[in-house]
Amino acid sequence: MTMSPLPVAVVGAAGYSGAELVAMLAAHPSVSIVGVYGSGSRSGDQELSSVHPRLRGVADLPIEAADPSAIIASGAKAVFLCTPHEASEALAPTLLDAGLVVLDLSASFRLRDPALYPLHYGFEHRHPDLLARAVYGLVELERGDLAAAELIAVPGCYPTSVILPVRPLIDARLVLPGRVIVDSSSGVSGAGRTAAVKSLFCEVSMQPYGVLAHRHQPEMAQETGADVLFTPHLGCWDRGILSTIHLDLAPGVTVSACWQALADRYATSAFVRVLPSGSWPSVAGVERTNFCDIGIGGCDRRGHLVITSAIDNLVKGAAGQALQCMNIRFGFPESMGLGLSRHAPATNAVGACP
Repeated sequence: MTMSPLPVAVVGAAGYSGAELVAMLAAHPSVSIVGVYGSGSRSGDQELSSVHPRLRGVADLPIEAADPSAIIASGAKAVFLCTPHEASEALAPTLLDAGLVVLDLSASFRLRDPALYPLHYGFEHRHPDLLARAVYGLVELERGDLAAAELIAVPGCYPTSVILPVRPLIDARLVLPGRVIVDSSSGVSGAGRTAAVKSLFCEVSMQPYGVLAHRHQPEMAQETGADVLFTPHLGCWDRGILSTIHLDLAPGVTVSACWQALADRYATSAFVRVLPSGSWPSVAGVERTNFCDIGIGGCDRRGHLVITSAIDNLVKGAAGQALQCMNIRFGFPESMGLGLSRHAPATNAVGACP
């Protein structure tokens, strides 16, 4: 017997992450898109394909106002919120009460401590009870909790690039959790579609911003258990993140042991690739895929480990990760609708400096 496709809705569909998600959902064989919505209360007289021409003939859907009653009336069983933080925080409770599964791509439900929201996101969280219910949607590390989740907090892009390589090593006590240094560079799409001078074609330049004060830092600290010192950079490309992470090895631990631990941890992962010795991730190597590539080097003598990771901020850092969460939640194959995946384990050990 053929099962009916899962009806889904996307709020904030006109943004970069929203449009990426709509394109993936349109190609998903077990999903039906029953509505796309803007991020606010105004309904434009536009079809999504007029805002994102690559969706012509793929998703010629009218962009409707983000009215909870309309979203519920659409018949959606799952709704993706690609919305500003405050908008997600306002929409989610009503949608949850109506029985929808909510996958939130904003940060509204990622942090467990409500006191962090005024400090890092500029608003008081009005639904702290939902923070305890939300499941952090990093499939590779939280898979068991996702199967029954009603509210899924899809991780941030920068945190994804850091948590995947770092947390297994901290959990195994192979590295020290004190003072983990992270330098990350992201393409301009990470800033969204809002007009800003520094994002203009003739103005964009490689530069740091939010030095030691970026709002993703507490998410990294929460999910790794480390004291993270984080500096993001604006990169001169459209999409993709490259992160370089410095850690101290625990006494007696080698760089090779850390490589092996990550290779073993992700040996059966569909979307995490631990690269062999001498190979380092690149933005081009993950662009438009749901992969996270991880490279490891360092120096046993100095007790220092260097990890680099690369993801596409709009895919593994947003839309692809949300779709991966949906697949787990509704019992679909994990890689369905996500294109390339891998299942073969890594096979090469890494060397340390002399």
